[in-house]
Amino acid sequence: MTRIAGRAAIALASVLLPLSRVQAQRAIPGLDAAAMDTTVRPGNDFYQYANGNWDKHTKIPPELSSYGAFNIAAKQADAQVTRIVYRAAAAHAAAGTDERKLADFYQAFRDTATIAARGTTPIRPLLDSIAAIPNKRALADFLGAHLRADVDPINTAVIHTDNPFGLWVAQDFNHPTRNVAALLQGGIEMPDRSYYLDQSAKMQAIRKAYRAHVARMLTLAGVRNAPSEADAIVALETRIATVHWKLEDSEDPSKGNNHWARADFARKAPGLDWNDFFAAARLSNEDSLVAWQPSAIIGISALVASAPLSSWKDLLAYHAIEDHAAVLPSAFDREAFAFFGKTMSGAEAQDTRDKRAIAATSDALGFIVGKEYAQSYFPPAAKASAQRMVAGLIAAYQHRIDALSWMAPSTKAEAKAKLRTLRVSIGYPDTWPSYDGLTVSATDAYGNADRVIAFTYAKSIADLREPVDRSMWVMTPQTVNAVNMPAMNALNFPAAILQPPFFDAKRSDAMNYGGIGAVIGHEISHSFDNLGAAFDSQGRMRNWWTPSDFAHFKASTHALALQYDAYHPLPDLAINGQQTLSENIADLAGLTAAYDALHASLGGRPAPMVGGLTGDQQLFLSWAQIWRTKFREPALRRQILTNGHSPGPWRALTVRNLDPWYAAFDVKPGEKLYLTPSQRVRIW
Repeated sequence: MTRIAGRAAIALASVLLPLSRVQAQRAIPGLDAAAMDTTVRPGNDFYQYANGNWDKHTKIPPELSSYGAFNIAAKQADAQVTRIVYRAAAAHAAAGTDERKLADFYQAFRDTATIAARGTTPIRPLLDSIAAIPNKRALADFLGAHLRADVDPINTAVIHTDNPFGLWVAQDFNHPTRNVAALLQGGIEMPDRSYYLDQSAKMQAIRKAYRAHVARMLTLAGVRNAPSEADAIVALETRIATVHWKLEDSEDPSKGNNHWARADFARKAPGLDWNDFFAAARLSNEDSLVAWQPSAIIGISALVASAPLSSWKDLLAYHAIEDHAAVLPSAFDREAFAFFGKTMSGAEAQDTRDKRAIAATSDALGFIVGKEYAQSYFPPAAKASAQRMVAGLIAAYQHRIDALSWMAPSTKAEAKAKLRTLRVSIGYPDTWPSYDGLTVSATDAYGNADRVIAFTYAKSIADLREPVDRSMWVMTPQTVNAVNMPAMNALNFPAAILQPPFFDAKRSDAMNYGGIGAVIGHEISHSFDNLGAAFDSQGRMRNWWTPSDFAHFKASTHALALQYDAYHPLPDLAINGQQTLSENIADLAGLTAAYDALHASLGGRPAPMVGGLTGDQQLFLSWAQIWRTKFREPALRRQILTNGHSPGPWRALTVRNLDPWYAAFDVKPGEKLYLTPSQRVRIW
């Protein structure tokens, strides 16, 4: 696996290795010593040094397209969620209670016999309503009525695809105490415009397989002229993809923060009957909305007018079928997996229905599951330990800001104000969201899915009438992840990520700082990265940098983008340094802050040795081991094209920008990861 442009690092044995092969074979409490390949010089390939034997001997489970530390942590969280759902299923709770909602949703999803007996009857009214659309005005009404609030709050380039647009209700960047409705680009089923437009042989083969998949899905639904309709659908999706923004543009809030008066949509984006659209979408009372990708909205609206009505009806029918595949008879489910699971992601086998029923229940009723998860599996001591680490990392950032020679006092004051007002939520929300009003049936999987969508949309519309809630959680406690919401200046650290391999109260502080400490530092740094730096301490989009400070910041971040541009995970595909810049900045800043926080906690004393390793070695190895990941080729390609994060093995290489790493592992000039001091990127 190539990690540096050109060729993979060559494994070299050396008597100068900081850890002998004999030591690596012995247990090192808190680290996976058996995973290491000490025949590799750390300075030639630090990821392989930390994880080479794990890479060599680990097989990706057949139901997964990639496998790594996040999956290892998620496996434990999944087992815990399974126990929660099973308990609910066995409890026979009273109708309408949260516990009964869990039981009924799970039971309906796993009841494939009832789903099979109903056939396509549940989706038939929706398909009939699409077929009956008489004109473009009625099309606008349908699109508005079926607008969904399924935008990923972490990645605003991703929306639910069955509609040409998606709704995102979030903090108004100009008036941070109120919420605003934003429209985003949609309308394609494959994950990114490149899958439609890239002319490489690989992408052409995927498009050919996709067209065949669309035809098969239509055939399963009883469409007689499925091949010709599939051609029309793929052609229209391709035209939509041509106006879509690239990921790096979609993730830039300065480009997305476009307030349009509701009445101006017809003038700025002609083609769609916007009055009917907004009325059907329950947005007629909004004086203005945010057009997140304005040229895409203009282009899609024009396509509503120019593309044949029949093509739009074909596309909407196919999207409806695709999006309901999991709650239609198993032939639909299998076909959807055959393309999106196997062809697109490389998975070899679909997960069991029971496991998918549990996952679907956790997704649909996330905070019902999360409340029980937090009570059962996240003790107060774990929360207190994480809070102490957060305090240390914030202090480390304060010290680093004070020490920056290039930053003006006025910019430092603004940066420190962001730290003072940063809201860090650990484990679970203070107030649990309510699912009152959501009806769940034990015998209607299709209806449950639609009712959850409608419930989510109604909540988003209601949020437009409410002030911004900085205590809001966008991740459930059982999620193995973390998030910074720069406009809110708020962080969520779900309970499930506060476990091995990221955190373990039984292992050394140095290892925990290299794991969860660096992850916490990563999320804090998003308040100051190339995107978060656009927001002040109150969440208002405002340039608080002096011109010279911002020029220095841009130059440093540009150097980091170029560094990642040079990595070629696939022979024909490099990492996009600009697309991944925000996350790469956060990795560098987070690991640097974790290093500082560890040494501050030691008060000048050396960290205790563990297994012959110094504290610095423990920290850097822990960092590299949390990014261990193996990919199937389609999944790696998809990650590079559609994700703002660099693939895990290349995130581990952040270490080459930190001076202490060179000393810890005796990294010398001429080794493949070596950077001269002037080449090492230093931001915060």
